[in-house]
Amino acid sequence: MQIDKLLLVPQRQEIESFVQLSKTYGCGFEYNDFFLPALLDDEEELNQRIVFYSKRENRPAFSTMHGAFFDVTIFSDDPKIKEVSKYRVKQSLEIAKRLGASAVIFHTNYIPNFAVQSYRESWVDRNAAFWSKMAQEYPMLSIYMENMFDTDCRLLAKLGEKMQGCGNFGICFDYSHAQVFGDENQIGEWVETLAPFVKHLHINDHDFETDLHLALGEGKTDWQQFCKYYERYFKNASVLLEVTGIEKTRKSLDYLSRL
Repeated sequence: MQIDKLLLVPQRQEIESFVQLSKTYGCGFEYNDFFLPALLDDEEELNQRIVFYSKRENRPAFSTMHGAFFDVTIFSDDPKIKEVSKYRVKQSLEIAKRLGASAVIFHTNYIPNFAVQSYRESWVDRNAAFWSKMAQEYPMLSIYMENMFDTDCRLLAKLGEKMQGCGNFGICFDYSHAQVFGDENQIGEWVETLAPFVKHLHINDHDFETDLHLALGEGKTDWQQFCKYYERYFKNASVLLEVTGIEKTRKSLDYLSRL
């Protein structure tokens, strides 16, 4: 299988191996260090880590970054929670600028079982208003919203529709999250509904019960079916191979090459 814009998650302890893999396979990086609150509040360590990546020779020219997501609730009714959430979002966007990343990924973070209609409607409206402002404020970055514990794709699709006029906003479709937290038998509906808004994907393997982040081929995902979806709907999207460590990454790259 050939993915035109494939990214890896680099590990600092194995950075030279990841740089070499990126060169061999023509991959970019998605930096996954910068969402932990303890790191975000440690200015010295944060700066050292940004410099570690941004000053490294031979790193890939193309990169993205995972933004803060723990308890980030920009749509909250509580103004204090909204204030802190906005702070973490802007902190993530500023870090991405320093890293030279092209996009930042955030999570939906709503409560799927809270089926009150007013809550669901306000989630869409408040997210659209907030991310429109962020997209205008950071025109050099793309902002991608990722499904996390979402049990269906309807709210994310509604947000995608509202944000269609915003060129640097899109959906990050986490294929595994949709199967683990949604209904694996409805994956085709997820794909077809979200496809018009998807600009980035996350892939890894699992057992349909837990978000295991296994190497491709080590779980139960039908990757032949994924290939068909990719070719039909997602050829222009970037794809993150979201596994941790050099061995899982190598196994996954090898598996992709044999599809």
